[in-house]
Amino acid sequence: MPRTTFTREEIQSFAQLSPFELKDKFIKLAQAAQADQPGQKDKSQTQMLNAGRGNPNWVATGPREAFLALGHFALSESRRVWTADDLGGMPELHGSGDRFDAFVRRHPDLPGIELLQSCVEYAIERFGFGKDAFVHELTDSSIGDNYPVPDRMLPHAEQIVRGYLDDEMFGKRPPAGTMALFATEGGTAAMCYIFDSLMKNGILRKGDRIALMVPVFTPYIEIPELDTYDFDVVTVEANLFTETGVREWRYPAEEVAKLADPSVKLVCLVNPSNPPSLALSDRVASQIQEIVATSNPNLLIVTDDVYGTFVEGFRSIAADLPRNTLLVYSYSKHYGCTGHRLGVIGLHDDNVVDEMLANLPPEQKERLNKRYGTLSLEPEKIRFIDRLVADSRQVALNHTAGLSLPQQVMMTLFSLFDLLPEGQAYKERIRGIVRRRLELLLEGAHMKIADDVKRAAYYVELDLLAEAERVHGKKFADFLEKNYEPVDPLFRLAEQTGVVLLNGGGFDGPEWSVRVSLANLDDLDYLKIGHHLRAIFNDYAEEWRAATD
Repeated sequence: MPRTTFTREEIQSFAQLSPFELKDKFIKLAQAAQADQPGQKDKSQTQMLNAGRGNPNWVATGPREAFLALGHFALSESRRVWTADDLGGMPELHGSGDRFDAFVRRHPDLPGIELLQSCVEYAIERFGFGKDAFVHELTDSSIGDNYPVPDRMLPHAEQIVRGYLDDEMFGKRPPAGTMALFATEGGTAAMCYIFDSLMKNGILRKGDRIALMVPVFTPYIEIPELDTYDFDVVTVEANLFTETGVREWRYPAEEVAKLADPSVKLVCLVNPSNPPSLALSDRVASQIQEIVATSNPNLLIVTDDVYGTFVEGFRSIAADLPRNTLLVYSYSKHYGCTGHRLGVIGLHDDNVVDEMLANLPPEQKERLNKRYGTLSLEPEKIRFIDRLVADSRQVALNHTAGLSLPQQVMMTLFSLFDLLPEGQAYKERIRGIVRRRLELLLEGAHMKIADDVKRAAYYVELDLLAEAERVHGKKFADFLEKNYEPVDPLFRLAEQTGVVLLNGGGFDGPEWSVRVSLANLDDLDYLKIGHHLRAIFNDYAEEWRAATD
């Protein structure tokens, strides 16, 4: 294949963009490649393979069917109260459980009704709910005829999602005590709310030192650089190798030790990581626990655990450091529901943030009492988790805060589905999908990665420079560094083959690494991507040989 048509200077300028913005450039190149295929009669059939975004191409159908079945029951409840053309009333609480049972008996063939019944029965048995109260919450909320009350999260929904997190994020061994939850518009909203409220409450200040465990999801890199925060960022780098040319993507002890500095006020991590897609090792988790126990007891941890369900026996660091950790979880990847925007923030009732608020100097307390004074006669006693809710609506609109109720119902049904045998079988299927795609990618690329039992395999990050050294030696790797920009392979892939990948350097990973999403294309597409990646790699080798002959 020929070299890319872009000059090195042009590639350098594009490389300054966020990987998600640079992706749009690659997509345009790939689309142009489709249009320019020689000898292609139907150019629309030329395939662009965009493995640059993590939106999965699977959908959890069962809980969605249950949601739609619930909608039929909810409308029957509304029409029961007030019947007119296209006009109903608010569903009634009393007797709603019995009416639900009667509805199930009358509609045995309604798609989703059997799973909905199983979800209701499981929730009542596991969490001890009153049937009328729980069914009414589901019914009234699916109609969406009220504001969220409580605004932070519906009471039954919170207990169910907490049970889901206990099983899936804490390995069925949750910490003692209770974790309060705030339902949010996806994990992205959770990130925004957390940074915003930590600043507004004086827990973090502009210019404070924070740490990022990298590589990491790009917004965690870009948000601290905004002039709102201008944080002093310390990176904890996953730079271990298992052997020459095979990156392990694990954190050495000396890197983790950076968190022992008390000037580091907060650390952000994605666990399992994005892009390497590995859950935190027990060794590193233990080291962080030791640091919190000794050197840096007020260290705040924000852990984004969206990919946790893809690792067998996953256990969040929030399980072992509940006082210090703000847990962020999104349903988007596991259930194929990015469009639903379903996320949650979890904070243990006994936490260091509330302790810090209590220990603020008098002038800061006075400022915050004024900020939250319209919400309570004792604003000092408002917990941080509830301040998050208020801040999400500029405090003044706290009375209308909260995630939409139909979305909270969807979150509830996704959670209950997972806790049933059907949901566990679904989980194993989607785990198998990403692992099969990883195998096909590596088969096509002839590349080697480290074996790791904690691999989620939702993405894979491939270090091309390390691979160059593994296959052809250090002289070849030096040739690549000297003569090409790190994103040059991505320009070639997009321009010549229609393959779109992201640059790993944009995630604070090695500059010559690439991120491949294993979630959003058909299985055999990954074999093709692997072949194209190997062909580009071989082209560089030919250019190296020609230059050294």
